[in-house]
Amino acid sequence: MSKLVIFSAPSGSGKTTVVKHLLNSNDDLEFSISATTRAKRPNEVDGKDYYFLTPDEFEKKLKNDEFLEHEQVYEGLYYGTLKSEVERIWSNGKSVIFDVDVVGGLNIKKIYGKKALAVFLRPPSIDELMTRLKNRETEVEHELEQRIGKANEELKFEKQFDIVLINNILAHTLKETESIVKYFLAQ
Repeated sequence: MSKLVIFSAPSGSGKTTVVKHLLNSNDDLEFSISATTRAKRPNEVDGKDYYFLTPDEFEKKLKNDEFLEHEQVYEGLYYGTLKSEVERIWSNGKSVIFDVDVVGGLNIKKIYGKKALAVFLRPPSIDELMTRLKNRETEVEHELEQRIGKANEELKFEKQFDIVLINNILAHTLKETESIVKYFLAQ
């Protein structure tokens, strides 16, 4: 049976690192590429990291009911999962792994129920999260403040996930997620 593994976390918690590790260590998983209207970062590739869409393109797909889930994360900034992504991955005989925001992750879980495992990855503290975001050097100060504010809101949803993991020591987190995902996919 095709399954879905959902990783959600506040920005900077390490979910992208965890998901990339799982993809490299488990051939049964394939990454669900999200669509976004945000600007492409250096070294990102359209169709590999994200489907980079204009706001008009995104809204047209919304009107055509092409999204499994979507959210306007910040003013004018959309993220979403195209329904065609899940079908594409399942047609390849693989299970889907998602790196999505908290609301999107919960929406996917609601749709697929027991076929989906929803994992919330949290930072050890908000102070540590701020340090990680600053070290990433991808946001300016007001964007950092927005992300920290959003993180505080997202942390309120963690109990709605199947599993909550604290990403304190990355090596331990990677080992634990490998074990959890392997067990879920074997069920």
